[in-house]
Amino acid sequence: MEQVKLTARQQQILSLIQTAIQNTGAPPTRAEIATELGFKSANAAEEHLQALARKGVIQLVSGTSRGIRLKQTAPEPAELGFKQFQLPLHTLAQLTLPLVGRVAAGSPILAQEHIEQTYSVEASMFSQTPDYLLKVRGLSMRDVGIMDGDLLAVKTTRDARNGQIVVARVGEEVTVKRFQKTAHGITLLPENPDFSPIQVQAGDIFSIEGLAVGLIRNQF
Repeated sequence: MEQVKLTARQQQILSLIQTAIQNTGAPPTRAEIATELGFKSANAAEEHLQALARKGVIQLVSGTSRGIRLKQTAPEPAELGFKQFQLPLHTLAQLTLPLVGRVAAGSPILAQEHIEQTYSVEASMFSQTPDYLLKVRGLSMRDVGIMDGDLLAVKTTRDARNGQIVVARVGEEVTVKRFQKTAHGITLLPENPDFSPIQVQAGDIFSIEGLAVGLIRNQF
């Protein structure tokens, strides 16, 4: 495939998008691009994004402030900072990961009764080495490309930075959301305007169960 030729500024913006996706799990807004690169307005960022879209490097999705998707023609193809593959990938097997289906209320995620099967996958698919795959339920994270039925690769951790996509436990339920912590408390943010943020109240049972480090589009 012929290499896409980008101007220095287009390459700078593409690198910024890739870095934001890698670090936070989502692309930047136009305003964030403008601020980072010193543009006078978000419109200037939009013009460069349109040029990148015409060259087939990115896809612009209307109706969301972070509607930027990297395409397979980009130098480092990714979605959400995670390379996407179709399962199964037996010829690339290096990791064997349990696939966790629906988690019963209040029970450990990796309890044996939750594990539907295991998959063998290539380690380089992920930004960090995951501990398990979690089957996504619902469309609350639709606008960053996480769809119902997708397999989210999760690294077990109890800590997260603002903006990262986490698997969290609130009360007896487990959910996938974007993490935000302020002086006023913790909020779990959806990426779909049809869903409301989850405010973690004082006294709520709350824990971070893991960090999203990859995504596999499961079509089987």
